[in-house]
Amino acid sequence: MASGPIPSFLDVSRPSIARVYDVFLDGKDNFEADRAVAASALQIAPDSAGGAKSNRAFLRRAVRHMAAKAGITQFLDIGSGLPSAGNVHEVARAVRPSARVVYTDNDPVVAVHGRALLADEVTARFVTADIRHPAQVLDDPGVRAFIDFSRPVGLLMLAILHHITDAENPAAIAAGFRDALAPGSYLALSSLRMPGPDHPQDAEKAREVQQLFNEKLGTCLWREDDEILAWFGDWELLAPGLVPLPDWRPDTADPPVRDSTYHGFVGGVARKR
Repeated sequence: MASGPIPSFLDVSRPSIARVYDVFLDGKDNFEADRAVAASALQIAPDSAGGAKSNRAFLRRAVRHMAAKAGITQFLDIGSGLPSAGNVHEVARAVRPSARVVYTDNDPVVAVHGRALLADEVTARFVTADIRHPAQVLDDPGVRAFIDFSRPVGLLMLAILHHITDAENPAAIAAGFRDALAPGSYLALSSLRMPGPDHPQDAEKAREVQQLFNEKLGTCLWREDDEILAWFGDWELLAPGLVPLPDWRPDTADPPVRDSTYHGFVGGVARKR
């Protein structure tokens, strides 16, 4: 899109969360304003892109676990962002060919790409919706047509709640989605986490990037462990718990790369009893 015609509804002079994330993933669906924000972040923390890539890898491992080990056949991806290699429906269907996936996002560019990507799909669809209104997302006819909420669901909330302000109450938003799901459902969640006092340099970089993102993107918050853990509610947190993304059930025995994003980006998977 960045090298082709620009849709009339799109203000390319303003950076977008989804498109900045796309820059970090070495994508092509971004514009100069997005690349400028990413470049500024990389000046502060040169390995900032590592967090975005670790997040995508965590998503794939979490979906694979839900489909292969837990038998989940329907997934709801909230705040899905721009399409990237290894999408949820690709990973899930490699294990469960009948798996059904609904992607949701409120970004108009994501909507264009999501619908184009899924134009020929019969078991995956994109719905324009805002995470800040769980009831509206869950009651959307497009979601209801694809997801049977009387059966377990794989709920994905990856790198999205850290863009929700305290005033918007991310804990209540997460609860709104959790409460609608049947027992046996799973929640995969990732978030930026403020590194602790044992990692002062990483914490300082996190604070600088947080200020940058809040100025340029509107909101982005590095939170504490207890805040992030609260988003799982009383669901059973699977081992190894809430951990740096590379540490969640890695595919190989190789030690994770401990760059400046290692202590500042965490994730976990939980099951509804």
